[in-house]
Amino acid sequence: MKILFAGLGSIGQRHLRNLRSLKGEDHEVLAFRVRRQSPVLNADMTIRENREINEVYRVLSFNRLEAALEENPTVVFITNPNSMHLPVALAAARRGCHLFIEKPIAETLDGVDDLIKVVEQKNLVAVVGYQFRFHPGLQLIKSILEDGCLGRLIGAHIVNGEYLPAWHPYEDYRETHPAKRELGGGCLNIQTHELDYVVWFFGMPASIYAVGGHLSSLEVDVEDSVSLLMDCSRDGRPFPVHVHLDYLQRPPQRVCEIYGDKGKLRFDYYANILEQHDTSTGEVKVYRFDDFERNQMFVDEIKYFMACVRGEKKPLVDLRTARCSMLLAQCAHESLETRKAVRIAYD
Repeated sequence: MKILFAGLGSIGQRHLRNLRSLKGEDHEVLAFRVRRQSPVLNADMTIRENREINEVYRVLSFNRLEAALEENPTVVFITNPNSMHLPVALAAARRGCHLFIEKPIAETLDGVDDLIKVVEQKNLVAVVGYQFRFHPGLQLIKSILEDGCLGRLIGAHIVNGEYLPAWHPYEDYRETHPAKRELGGGCLNIQTHELDYVVWFFGMPASIYAVGGHLSSLEVDVEDSVSLLMDCSRDGRPFPVHVHLDYLQRPPQRVCEIYGDKGKLRFDYYANILEQHDTSTGEVKVYRFDDFERNQMFVDEIKYFMACVRGEKKPLVDLRTARCSMLLAQCAHESLETRKAVRIAYD
């Protein structure tokens, strides 16, 4: 099988390392690379000095997408900046390639329905990279919610805050795509895992209200802090879901708290712990994930995607599912601009 990577920055290299560890040399790997400025990275995000990507990963690189697609890859991993996802995805899908697209599908919803149409007409596999669907803590939360252990849901509070300059210490954060609007950056386009699992846990909200913007001294031209209030419902009863995203917090924080009239859940990603409180008995169940390593989510995600390509599984996050979190982000942008709540028209 031939596999094409469109972009070999940090996330592209992570997926390629994992693919090599799973499949060894079973696949021929191609790369579409334009700037070719990314250093070779180790798993701990340090630079492997005096090495070249083509040599280390044993890839054949092209600087034109058309030339790379002429090699007839079976699968294309789209791991370039957000603003470049959609043109590559459309070109690859029209050539009949299965797609793995790093989240989000694109910078905006414009053209996403065209991609969905091509993928469905050609019966292709298209998966969007929301690896948190493979975290055992979030999977357990989903199971607890489905069991109704919390009773009537009252609300949820979700936070993802992490200092942008520390994300990739080997490069100037000001030049990275999360910091630049022209490359599809900003909290609402980059920190979208939380938006995805809001939809996964609670379904689509009816409306969203956003407060925030470029609030810090970071040298970015995008929103670096946003708080969202969403109107969700369960069994016809409304409840609020609050999501806060930022590029600023030191130390980083990633938590999910969900409240019901019979119990409460609190998941702390960095502490690797989930607490389940039963309000009627006072019992607290503690689930620890001390042995869980972050990269395992990416490994499991790749395994699952390749099983989808072989026809053994169905995508967990296909294009229509990933479109939902993009719609939330788009409506949140509108709310930031208008300073009004925005109704979410979902079809």
